[in-house]
Amino acid sequence: MRVSAKADYAVRAAIELAAAPAGTPVKGEQIAEAQGIPIRFLENILGELRQQGLVQARRGSDGGYWLGREPREITVADVIRAVEGPLATVRGEAPDDIAYGGSAVPLQRVWVALQANVRDVLERVTLADLISGELPATVRERTAEPDLIDRG
Repeated sequence: MRVSAKADYAVRAAIELAAAPAGTPVKGEQIAEAQGIPIRFLENILGELRQQGLVQARRGSDGGYWLGREPREITVADVIRAVEGPLATVRGEAPDDIAYGGSAVPLQRVWVALQANVRDVLERVTLADLISGELPATVRERTAEPDLIDRG
């Protein structure tokens, strides 16, 4: 699975907002500087997160951005879906909507399994987990396996 710059930036921006005191607006420039994200790109991302209700915003000198829900209620999957759509697709289609013929028939089940595994990780990890550094046990266990890193 490839994580786009947009998805990575969106999650990092959401983490910055989660780390701020509850309800305290954070300026886009602060997020951009803290995470090394180009401000124009960040503003577009924050706009998309706002449209999905994950972020709220207020203009003006005392304005900025803050989370629309508690950090424990927002998963990494929520953030990625807000800016990218479905977590795992094949040529833009849901894996369970694809039909193959001939000897490729079992491939559809592989794509469904991939989607399930991606969801299993990203739907378990909340912004609260990330700011606390306490990832769910299943995620910690998976990262403890030395053969998991794909450098290919």
